[in-house]
Amino acid sequence: MKMNRFFSTAVVALSLSLFSGAAVADEVDDGVRGLQAEWAIANYKTAENNKEAAFKALVDKAAALNAKHVQRAEPKIWEAIIRAGYAGAMGGLSSMTNAMPQMEKGRDLLLEAEKIDATAMDGAIYTTLGSFHYMTPGWPLGFGDDDKAEVYLTKALEVAPDDMDANYFTGDFWLEEKKYKKAIPYLEKVLSLPAVEGRPIYSEGRKGEAAAKLAIAKKKAH
Repeated sequence: MKMNRFFSTAVVALSLSLFSGAAVADEVDDGVRGLQAEWAIANYKTAENNKEAAFKALVDKAAALNAKHVQRAEPKIWEAIIRAGYAGAMGGLSSMTNAMPQMEKGRDLLLEAEKIDATAMDGAIYTTLGSFHYMTPGWPLGFGDDDKAEVYLTKALEVAPDDMDANYFTGDFWLEEKKYKKAIPYLEKVLSLPAVEGRPIYSEGRKGEAAAKLAIAKKKAH
């Protein structure tokens, strides 16, 4: 009788534990989807003079989700991405005093996320770290490093060769490096990929950016 009773209690406890874990996963997934949607609107559909306020509000939302789920990589990734958008909305890295702390915080969040799950969200950690390293000035102004950027972007493509961002930022990196012929296939691939499910504004915006960069790369490759 005692054994049966214990077994019954254990099953109930396990069921509650599984339910609780599923609820947390759903909460994180829902929260991240919300951040993605709001980021796309802030990035692609918001007037330039309103972007800084939009990203500031979004940073606060992302930080709150991350603080609530510190054991998960995904909120850290998206807080980092949003902080980069906030830095850009401040006037880019020319507004160094305010922008660089956002980029540094974003880099640190990504390194924390890497320790939790390096391949989370189709290698977004490596894609984003790569973009940070080639978009940010080098020492003494910032932490930018083109060699590290290449390493991270290569890792991102190894994790997810058909990821839209991994291909876009790799193409953009080679464009920035003036290796125009190397940039072309990655930017072409972005245009050939299907829209990301559930993210129509992002997909349209990213493909538009890739098309513009591809035109530049093709023109300068000759």
